[in-house]
Amino acid sequence: MADFIAGYISGATGILLGSPLDIIKVRLQHSLPSSSTSPTFPTALSLIRGSAAPILGYGALNGLLFASYTRSLSLLPGSTSSNPSYFTAGIVSGIATFIVSAPSETIKCRAQILNVSSWEVVKALGVRGVFTGGMVTLVRDAVGYGFYFKSYEEMRARGVGVLLAGGIAGCVSWASIYPLDVVKTRVQTVVEGELRGGGERRALLERSRRGGAWECAKRAYLEEGMGVFFRGLGVCMARAFLVNAVQWAVYEYVMMQLQGKTADEEAAAYM
Repeated sequence: MADFIAGYISGATGILLGSPLDIIKVRLQHSLPSSSTSPTFPTALSLIRGSAAPILGYGALNGLLFASYTRSLSLLPGSTSSNPSYFTAGIVSGIATFIVSAPSETIKCRAQILNVSSWEVVKALGVRGVFTGGMVTLVRDAVGYGFYFKSYEEMRARGVGVLLAGGIAGCVSWASIYPLDVVKTRVQTVVEGELRGGGERRALLERSRRGGAWECAKRAYLEEGMGVFFRGLGVCMARAFLVNAVQWAVYEYVMMQLQGKTADEEAAAYM
């Protein structure tokens, strides 16, 4: 239970910290019809657009992620960075988060792109609609979290501090799956038509083009070239390092508090 609580708190902290950069990343990955190629940067109000679902959802997701990881790791033979246990446990934990990750991502991305509230997205799409792009999200999370936990454990085994190890793990994870994330964003947010009339928000929310990940990837490549799959990568790397450094630090701190670690043990963990 301690790993779930620590994961929840660290996940919510990460969302609050990284939300502005995440909005920019999503807008770089996907452009609205008839918009310019240059993304608009978030205003003070839009910084909180799409944050409600991720704060609640990603807190639960992160709690489930860490709980699944520690349980999976305990069932696998050996736990050293020289064997695939960390990577395998990371894959399992990524799959375990699907029920939370898929709808949270869809709601977040649409709210950020269309500048509407999370609740508007949920009402417009319904239960089935919020799982749009579920398969590509599942693959992205399984692979990404495999690299995520493997990288973190390797860094810590080499004596790297929590902040640096967490930041590196975040960057390695995102670098490993970034093209998949671009496809996921486009599958979850692609819309038909242009912004017209007073009902533009609902029209865009409801009129989703039903295309699979492979079709979406081919269309993106034909229309915009290979570079589209790496658009926003720099922003993503900056966000990944910052958010995951803090997130791991919060996780480790909360875990030590819940486990009653001494001040000396706490200090040693961050060295």
